Amino acid sequence: MLKLAVFGAQCILGRELVEVLESRDCSVLPLATGPTTAQDEEGDQIIFAPVPELMEGLDLVIVADPPKDEGMLGAFPGKILDLRGGDEAVGEPMPLSGPWPKDVARIKARPAIEQALALVPSLVSGAAGISGVYLRSVALLGDAGIQGLAAQSRDMLEGLEPDETLLGFRAAFDAIPRQPRGNLVEVLMPTFHGDILILNLGGEPKKKEGINHVKWLPQPPTSREAAVTNDVLAHYAAAPDGNSAVMILGFDPILWGVIRPVLRLLEL
Repeated sequence: MLKLAVFGAQCILGRELVEVLESRDCSVLPLATGPTTAQDEEGDQIIFAPVPELMEGLDLVIVADPPKDEGMLGAFPGKILDLRGGDEAVGEPMPLSGPWPKDVARIKARPAIEQALALVPSLVSGAAGISGVYLRSVALLGDAGIQGLAAQSRDMLEGLEPDETLLGFRAAFDAIPRQPRGNLVEVLMPTFHGDILILNLGGEPKKKEGINHVKWLPQPPTSREAAVTNDVLAHYAAAPDGNSAVMILGFDPILWGVIRPVLRLLEL
């Protein structure tokens, strides 16, 4: 039985990880990021304050939210899976397929958009000149994203200026395009869960039958549909002349972008 701890078990991602890993017959130690509060102790899930003694004998530590004392991670002799976003995570990028590589002690998460783009050769052949738009929900930002969007929405419905403290930007009722990254434009959407990737395929693209965990739909997926499945929802629309196509992929950045690759990585 795999023995592991989840740092940040009180956050959205941490709770999801603990629940899923316990269902896979793992011994899971849910850890807070620091001293626990009365609210932590009274919740449905028991969360322990992180102390070095609790980490003895563990095979793996998963970092959903880092401990206030990061020295605990540096002193841990086992494997560490760092799921923090941005530049904070440390380790080799998570492989796109297969289990945990041999002789690798620390792995960091790979953004959901990278994983989605890596699927394209498995879903279509003959595509060239790919460009598109990535509609991103706040779920990738975790608790700060969900709570921040909820708070801003309440403020605006009450005629108040939205509080940007949690998110760092105004998100409620607003779609925010980012600077293009090559041929891809990212748009931050005022939705809680579910991401949509719209790809324009040039060349002579041909739809393939698909792969495991990808479900072809006769209509474009919505963010709500993508948010309740750990599969990728895909729709393909070829141009009449066959020289181009549009492919739309819907996926949840937590269920599909984190939970599924973690289970694959740990062979669970």
